[in-house]
Parts: sequence; structure tokens; C-alpha cells
Amino acid sequence: MATKDASIIFSGFGGQGVLFIGMAMSNCAMNEDKYVTWLPSYGAEMRGGTANCTVIIANEEVASPYEQTPDYVIALNAQSVEKFEMKVKPGGSLIVNSSLYHEKERRTDINYVYVPANEIAAKIGEIKCANVVMLSAFIEKTKIVKIESLKKVIRNVISASKAKLLEINELAIQKGAEYVKLPVCN
Repeated sequence: MATKDASIIFSGFGGQGVLFIGMAMSNCAMNEDKYVTWLPSYGAEMRGGTANCTVIIANEEVASPYEQTPDYVIALNAQSVEKFEMKVKPGGSLIVNSSLYHEKERRTDINYVYVPANEIAAKIGEIKCANVVMLSAFIEKTKIVKIESLKKVIRNVISASKAKLLEINELAIQKGAEYVKLPVCN
């Protein structure tokens, strides 16, 4: 069965792992035999500066890796919401790290999904996994790819010598996916 094409912008500040989760999403889609483009963009300062990437997933070859009006934006910080909220396609979704953004919704023609990624990551013992919490919440909510694909990608990226890091990331995947199933997200 054909999956709807999707354009996604992942955005946050350098050091949050924005480019990593964009690449992970791309790998998930490729592992599911989809066509993918991944276009990173980041400031010269990297850590602490802004970073984003655009991922386009399709059932046929992608003509351009650039997207002005994405279907989805995953915003890991307040600056990312400010920058990309107005660019989300009507009917699209803005997935917000509500740990770092507390403002009111400005649009009525898009869906908002709030995930307290930093709090969830802190509860599992590793704040650096907030990005994986966000990605798994997004995947669970949209079903663009399978959560199992994300688990496989994470296992391939993290070496066996870093078993503790693998466990924490697998827990982050589980907790992010569980969170968006709660009534507060629907």
C-alpha cells in the first residue's frame, strides 16, 4: 500500500541532535524502501546556534530536497516554533517540545502536538535523548515509518560497546511513542 509523501523540517539549536534525528528518519524511510532526501542547514557556530534539516519521503524519486511549506515541523525549541510555525502547510502539524515552548497557538489551520521531551528524557536519566523522544513521538503519531524501523536504525548507529547508551535510547523511543498515545495528546 502506498504511503503518502511527507515533507518534514526538524529544527532546534546546535547540540540538540536535530541533524541526527533527521538522518535517523531518513534511514528509517530508506530501510522501508522509500525515496528520501535529507538537506541540512546550520549556522557556523554549530553548538548553541540554530540547526535544521528538511527530510522529504516519497514513493517515487524526489525532484527537490527543498520544501517551503512542509507537512510537518518538529520544533525542539522556542526559536524553531517562531521560525517555522507559519510555514507549516494548512492541515499539517507542528510537533513542539513543550519543555522549551510555552506560548499560545497562533494558527487554527494546523495541528499542534505538544511533547515535554526534556522532562521525559530527564525522567529516563539522559536529557540528551530529548531528540529521540521527539522523533519517536512523531513517528508514533504519524505512522510515516514504523517505530521498529527507528529501533533498528538506533541499534545500527550505537555500537555494542555502548550498551548503556543503546538502552537509554530504546527507552526514549518507548516513552516518546507512549506519550503521544495519552489522551492529553489527542
